[in-house]
Amino acid sequence: MRFGPIPVADAEGAILAHSVDLGGKRLRKGVTLEAGHIASLIASGHDSVIVARLDAGDVHENDAAAALAAALVPDPEASGLRLTAPFTGRVNLIATGPGVVVMDAPVLTAVNGVDPMITLATVPPFHQMTGGGMVATVKIISYGVARDHLDLACALATGVDAGAIRLARPVLRTATLIMTEIAGGHDSTEAQAPDKGRAAIAARLTPLDMVLDGVVTVPHREGELAAAIAAVRSDLVLILTGSATSDSADVGPAALRLAGGRVERFGMPVDPGNLLFLGRLGTRPVIGLPGCARSPALNGADWVLSRIACGLDVSGQDIAAMGIGGLLKEIPTRPMPRAGRSRDQSARKQD
Repeated sequence: MRFGPIPVADAEGAILAHSVDLGGKRLRKGVTLEAGHIASLIASGHDSVIVARLDAGDVHENDAAAALAAALVPDPEASGLRLTAPFTGRVNLIATGPGVVVMDAPVLTAVNGVDPMITLATVPPFHQMTGGGMVATVKIISYGVARDHLDLACALATGVDAGAIRLARPVLRTATLIMTEIAGGHDSTEAQAPDKGRAAIAARLTPLDMVLDGVVTVPHREGELAAAIAAVRSDLVLILTGSATSDSADVGPAALRLAGGRVERFGMPVDPGNLLFLGRLGTRPVIGLPGCARSPALNGADWVLSRIACGLDVSGQDIAAMGIGGLLKEIPTRPMPRAGRSRDQSARKQD
């Protein structure tokens, strides 16, 4: 591609690089100059314009953006994405419903390494989306790009069978919330009004096309909690204990084992959200929620819940990897902020 100023008389067929004033009207940048444009430019006193001229081996920005987007998402319907029509060298990838973004990050990085003019920007991996949200944008920075570079970028993108970027849609539909109560009152500042916790958790499920179809309250004892876990028939079990889970042998994890289930992970390197535990009863996933799930603010449980709801496996190593970027925004309403003053033992168990 050739770029720079040329005489207006020689500019027909070139792409206007900067908008031009035509005496009250504006000729927008990006337009391919035709005979009428040339006449208007001359009539307005312009003798030169800055343009881009594509060579034989170049692809126009819109065509290039459309080609790369199609390579990244070969089956938009199956991928849960919609591709916008190309405009100014851009194609947006839009979520067609709720879900979690799954991507092959090394492939996408390789695509971005082919040519600085070929770019792809995405939301973070496993980002939870709602319908209509922008998952990614393909942008050709210049007005055209070399075909061999575009072909290489497309070849890299098409090397992923399911598409290099897609939306994992929710597969779980129902959840039961089991809450435990401490005899004689609450023993920590985290055990607040049960209605508040129930509402916050129900609100987390709605954007995932899930419903809270059961809420059970039992004493904070292993036997009663184990019986409640075993009785659940919903797709997902959520446990919110009246006292924070402080160890893998504490009431919540122990009750899951007593019910015949297994604990796959206790604790996560996300703050707030440290005191989450994850397990299964048969094929049914079980999430032991940290006390911060009573708040609508983002916490580590949201990252686990969204993946589980969308049928994605969450291993202990997956949770370990969440620590990079896992220091979430400080919550102003948090009873004991992380910095600035010490906390006693009971206040420490907030996450």
